[in-house]
Amino acid sequence: MNLLSRLPLPLLIAAMTGACSPVSSDTNAQTPARQNLLKTVEANASADPAENCLLMAWSEREDTDIEFDRANDTVKGGAISCATGTTPSQFEAAISALRDAAKSGNKARILDQLGIPLLYISQDGERQELSREQIDALFDDVFDARMLDLLQQLDLSKMTVERDQGAFFELGTLWLVVDESGTPRVMTVNRQALDEAAVAARDKAERGQGERIE
Repeated sequence: MNLLSRLPLPLLIAAMTGACSPVSSDTNAQTPARQNLLKTVEANASADPAENCLLMAWSEREDTDIEFDRANDTVKGGAISCATGTTPSQFEAAISALRDAAKSGNKARILDQLGIPLLYISQDGERQELSREQIDALFDDVFDARMLDLLQQLDLSKMTVERDQGAFFELGTLWLVVDESGTPRVMTVNRQALDEAAVAARDKAERGQGERIE
């Protein structure tokens, strides 16, 4: 676990304040938005470790959606903020961009949401690290109709997180990892996992636990 997430609240807030300004920890050195964030955090303090992860994630950003983040931080695998170091609202923005890009059918918009190199795992389990040029050349194979359909149906609530690894959908069909700018990007497309997810969904449907998959 991130040591900062286990700090007592007063020390955590102090760490946030220091992180906000590399030059000075004086409140006057912070932006009004940052001052308001720190006041909100202190006023709504919680002993929950996941809350501490959110505090640290918020301290790294000017644009925060505190209400949304608190309501949506917990998914399968744990807290998004603890596992990935960023906020649910950042993942929601990335997922929304992927959905819209897939719906538009615009190749360039989809490429903009990918991390480079992209790890592509074929139906046969063959692994390739693809450059942007290679992705462009193999686009119809990597992002066929089934994969585009999956992108259009991405939902934050159906995401799973794995600490220090990132977040994934459909048994690892898509892996999103936070880049240096704090933006989640697709780093792995696993076609083999997509087929496995379809089999699992079909089995579940046949047991009467979901919709039948054709």
